[in-house]
Amino acid sequence: MSKATFCMLIALAIADSALAQVAATTTPPQESDSPIKYAIYSSAWGEKSNAGLRLVAQNQSEFAIRLDSIMFSDENNAGITTNLAIDLTVSAQAWAETEMPYVDLLSGSQCISDTMAENWKLVEISNYTLNPSVRGLIIEDTDSFRIYQCVRTVTLHWQDPISGASNDFTEWVMYHFERRREF
Repeated sequence: MSKATFCMLIALAIADSALAQVAATTTPPQESDSPIKYAIYSSAWGEKSNAGLRLVAQNQSEFAIRLDSIMFSDENNAGITTNLAIDLTVSAQAWAETEMPYVDLLSGSQCISDTMAENWKLVEISNYTLNPSVRGLIIEDTDSFRIYQCVRTVTLHWQDPISGASNDFTEWVMYHFERRREF
């Protein structure tokens, strides 16, 4: 397991634990939440390379899930979508990861286009929010970095690998950007 993957797993676990503590003290969990939390990242976003995409997922349900795809919707034209084919089975209450060929996930959003034009570096795309204390585990010196986020609508498609029952879930993902502070 790479150091980046290990850091991502720690961040997901801490974020999940912190959210669970807050949810337990405020409101009961909502059934409309996706049963799977995931993050997508690529070294191609930080430098010119032909690196692929890596997806790390945590299945928070009591049954296995086969994550089939994530469809990214264009915010200006609903007829334009980008489909990320995944085909990853994640056991109940478990983690899994996969690597895929590169797919351009940077088009279809004015926020993302504007942010990339301003020389920000895309670090990850995820369906959970990272708070600054969690980001501190990934970035050693948070005082020298700025963090920015864009939101985008996606449709998550998964199946029960035993019954074959399909599920579609529309949610927001967050594009997490970083850059060194200019002094």
